[in-house]
Amino acid sequence: MNIAAKLRARRVESRNRRAVNHAIATAATPAMRDEILIMAQRQVTTIR
Repeated sequence: MNIAAKLRARRVESRNRRAVNHAIATAATPAMRDEILIMAQRQVTTIR
């Protein structure tokens, strides 16, 4: 993987992390927050 691709991947990962954090922070209910956390954890395990 070249340097540009690594930087691009890092940027995408950071953007996704911010989006998930924002979704968790603005979740309407604790149950919705839990669902977002579960989906985010599943996404991370399928990427690796």
